Amino acid sequence: MGFEQVTIAATIAATPRTTWRAWTAPAHITRWNFAAPDWHCPHAEVDLRPGGRYLARMEAKDGSFGFDLEAVFDIVEPERRIAFTMPDGRRAETTFEAIGGGTRVSTTFDAETENPIEMQRAGWQAILDNFARYAAAL
Repeated sequence: MGFEQVTIAATIAATPRTTWRAWTAPAHITRWNFAAPDWHCPHAEVDLRPGGRYLARMEAKDGSFGFDLEAVFDIVEPERRIAFTMPDGRRAETTFEAIGGGTRVSTTFDAETENPIEMQRAGWQAILDNFARYAAAL
């Protein structure tokens, strides 16, 4: 069974170098990797190489729910493209394109089958929008 693919995007008011660093460094990931103010990302690990592991812990601040987003990197092209595969076989690929003085970040991900597609799109887009605000402030 193939997964339905969903694409989200945002233009970041930061250079590709700054954007890449904010996207891939655990100290930055924990500052932006959540979809709503009542959530946080208390821990992240990144072994930034093909075959390397990615882990981001996402939790409700009240402790009522949390989960780990785990994956293995397939592609790592600094400041250009990064892709990973999750344990259930779903993939996500993000590209970084210099546009004017900023960076266009686009992610295409395989949707999971438990939640509605639009809910997933909205959640991933909210995280990307949070990232955009964070990276622009660096």
